[in-house]
Amino acid sequence: MKFSTLRDLYLEQLKDLHSAERQLIKALPKMAKKATDPTLKAGFTEHLEQTKGQLDRLNRIGEALGKKLSGHTCAATKGLVEEGSEWMEEDAEPVVMDAGLIAAAQRIEHYEIAGYGCVRSYAVLLGEKDAVMLIDETLAEEKDADKKLTVAAKSINAKANVAA
Repeated sequence: MKFSTLRDLYLEQLKDLHSAERQLIKALPKMAKKATDPTLKAGFTEHLEQTKGQLDRLNRIGEALGKKLSGHTCAATKGLVEEGSEWMEEDAEPVVMDAGLIAAAQRIEHYEIAGYGCVRSYAVLLGEKDAVMLIDETLAEEKDADKKLTVAAKSINAKANVAA
């Protein structure tokens, strides 16, 4: 595909986020199952439901544009998910496993926050007011998920530090 306009880039970035959310819908249940900390486990489960809503919002944006967002693979998310999957196969003390799961999840959250921030900027410039509102909702959820992971990390990382 030739990228001639900002709209072309906007569409490509939306497809990337769509793929990221689809991949996370598959990964989050595995992370929740592997987590031992009840708050972390619940956080992954809660974010799974949010992620389904985020995918729905992306589909609504695509429909408004008259474009399908599926059929693309976000290589960055694929790599981050693979890295997290590899971590889940390691032999780690439960609290250390949880600390590693948080690290993997925050890498993904930060990637998503950056991606949604970019498409929001494009949507503003392109006059896509409805899309901006939908993206703002998702961006707030992603930032909130990151904050919750940071809070969980403080106590889990401290416990992991004394586990040895």
